[in-house]
Amino acid sequence: MKDFAAIDFETANEQRTSVCSVGIVVVRGGEITGKFYRLIRPEPEYYSYWNTRIHGLTAKDTESAPVFPAVWAEAEPLIEGLPLVAHNSMFDEGCLKAVFRMYRMDYPDYQFLCTCKASRRVFRGELPDHKLHTVAARCGFDLRQHHNALADAEACAAIAMKIL
Repeated sequence: MKDFAAIDFETANEQRTSVCSVGIVVVRGGEITGKFYRLIRPEPEYYSYWNTRIHGLTAKDTESAPVFPAVWAEAEPLIEGLPLVAHNSMFDEGCLKAVFRMYRMDYPDYQFLCTCKASRRVFRGELPDHKLHTVAARCGFDLRQHHNALADAEACAAIAMKIL
């Protein structure tokens, strides 16, 4: 794939609407042309122990962050006309749709592609699992800050450029 936007959300709790950070990597002509990372004040606005343990974000980190519609107003022009790529796209697409619904925003039917599904097809039997860090390593990307939304989007972009 030559033109796409890799996207990753982190959530504050078990609710898909609780996006607390987003990372986006824009790829045009097979080259990374832009990166975007923002903290987001989640809704509902609480952090579960398990989510914080995974990504390290807390309520203190996002207490003065903008809400999703303000962040998306910045992100949307960057991804306009591009398919979105995520590792385990069902999660990220589910988050995006849920937060659009919650804020009563019109969802523009983004096209989502999944690098996890693609890795199962391309690397069948070759990898011990198809987790983001495993597939990223196989594609030559060193994912050092796993569960940072931008780092995960960068890993996803690297995978997509190799196997999509």
